[in-house]
Amino acid sequence: MTIGIVGAGQLGRMMALAGYPLGFDFLFLDKDARTPGGQVGPILEGAFTDRELLGRLCERCEVVTFDWENIPVEALEGLPGKARIAPPLRALAAAQDRLSEKRTFELLGIATTRYAAVDSRAALETAVKSIGLPGVLKTRTLGYDGKGQFVLRTSADLDAAWKALGKAPLLYENLVPFDREVSIVAARGLDGAIAFYPLNLNVHRDGILRLTRAPFANAALTRQAQRAARRLLEHFNYVGVLTIEFFVARGKLIANEMAPRVHNSGHWTIEGADTSQFENHVRAIAGLPLGSTRARGHSAMINLIGELPAREAILAQSALHWHDYGKSARPGRKLGHVTLVENTARQRDLRAFKVLGRVDRATWLAIR
Repeated sequence: MTIGIVGAGQLGRMMALAGYPLGFDFLFLDKDARTPGGQVGPILEGAFTDRELLGRLCERCEVVTFDWENIPVEALEGLPGKARIAPPLRALAAAQDRLSEKRTFELLGIATTRYAAVDSRAALETAVKSIGLPGVLKTRTLGYDGKGQFVLRTSADLDAAWKALGKAPLLYENLVPFDREVSIVAARGLDGAIAFYPLNLNVHRDGILRLTRAPFANAALTRQAQRAARRLLEHFNYVGVLTIEFFVARGKLIANEMAPRVHNSGHWTIEGADTSQFENHVRAIAGLPLGSTRARGHSAMINLIGELPAREAILAQSALHWHDYGKSARPGRKLGHVTLVENTARQRDLRAFKVLGRVDRATWLAIR
């Protein structure tokens, strides 16, 4: 079986690396062949909206998936060829538009932030009066890793926020005073079977994930997260891996956003779980049984952002796992990650903070 992947970033690359041992072939489609995925598999080079190229992908593959939630849904609809598309396009469409995403959460009884659609300067004023300050103005589409967002703390910020973002459809929501951020990664197979990974405890800075630790052992929050994930998976008749990010406020989960794909906060599963999120995504979309999601210990994942540290200094330490995505350096760009697995949470945290202090001192200073 050949699996097509629209998007050849690091997530697509790790999907292929997880799927090759299972006996699958992979074919990527991306606008640039010099991508992480293009380094490990053949690639059709062209735009995500190129219907002729997408059609060729569907002709050559049995199933097509994607590694980025901003692939235009319209381009993937009604393509010729034999390929199934998984996850379903309904889920992709819902995740692409923050308004649709919030409405889906509400429909399914999943607690989320208070929000309002904003399409004019007057609508922004109305939203701020209704929801209050502080709040966050966000573009409804194409927002990730903190992009397309403006925090409003006083009414004096409205002009600057509108000037920065006012040319796009927007959403205004309250700024949640949260205690911590967590996420859940879940998989649903072609047969409807569902598997949950342990809850992840995440640290963001400047809108970018910096550190994930798992499992985050909180039974009540785990039940809440699994309930929310199950509702979404069943609502969309989902096939593949899905992730939900939450704020934790006063012992309750507030859904921030969902990702219809494998997720950065699940990278620890490559070394830290019986079956990685990438392998389970491949298993799910190919119609294979899901693998065990049991944690093998206490794991941490540290993102390498903007520039890579000296590889030798990291690898000189025992039991650290280095993942280089093969990207050129650029401020704010995810270039790789490091993972570790320890027997106890305390051992994990001690080592994780030591590594974080070496590779991302600003985040280390902010959380120590």
